[in-house]
Amino acid sequence: MTETTSQQNDLVEAITREVLAALGATGPTSSATDPCASCVRSCAAQCATKVRDIVAGGASRIEYHGPADDVPQDLARYIDHTLLKPDATAADIDRLCSEAAEHRFAAVCVNPTWVRRAADNLRETDVAVASVIGFPFGASTTEVKAMEARRAIRDGASEIDMVINIGELKSGMYDTVREDIARVSDACREAGAASKVIIETGLLTDEEKVVACNLARQAKADFVKTSTGYSKGGATVFDVALMREVVGPKMGVKASGGIRTAEDVQDMIAAGATRIGASAGVKIVTGEKGAHEQY
Repeated sequence: MTETTSQQNDLVEAITREVLAALGATGPTSSATDPCASCVRSCAAQCATKVRDIVAGGASRIEYHGPADDVPQDLARYIDHTLLKPDATAADIDRLCSEAAEHRFAAVCVNPTWVRRAADNLRETDVAVASVIGFPFGASTTEVKAMEARRAIRDGASEIDMVINIGELKSGMYDTVREDIARVSDACREAGAASKVIIETGLLTDEEKVVACNLARQAKADFVKTSTGYSKGGATVFDVALMREVVGPKMGVKASGGIRTAEDVQDMIAAGATRIGASAGVKIVTGEKGAHEQY
């Protein structure tokens, strides 16, 4: 074991001990010593530290009752409008792009085969094109992932969402996983594209989530992302807060999977998300019950 690997493992273990200790903590906090005691029922809006404390205590949802200005009203600029289902048609992609332009979403997220079409549709807008790499299982070889990323970028993608090799992570092959992420991140950086690393939280233990986020940070990725939307579970407030704690304030955190309402988006942002992946983007920003979901 190299000195670097040993130091990495020590750091991961230290972070994980803190996380697990927080999960097991119980007991009320005295309002006399609690600087956030005045945040009654609006912690998500007023105090990010309090949100993390609540989530660490076991909460899966934070109720929001604070002033509207404290959670962005323009939720559209946080959303990657997503269509990744295998039977999506050219007409579906065109509609996705039209909706993204109309509502000014941050990006559309499509499979690699549709990148060029999406880029052509959105050429005169400020909506980015994102594509997925090694999707949805992350089991492609590193060389293929890097090549796939470069091709998507050449076709017009400016953001790349890659899936880690989950089996290798769970096997403790941390150096291999880090290299896998780094090769795709390097390909993105060469072209000025953003790299997002999907860790598939629904398949990981809390310790493995910490490890995966730490590896993505070491590999100089721009974001960590919760889920593909095609495995069990999706984004939770707990996972978003945990990921934010691990990667720190500078790296992006994308919450994806099962986010269908404006309240869901507000909760994720309050927990530390800087981007939201959703197929229900139109419904989220308009509140229209009839608005279709693309998944």
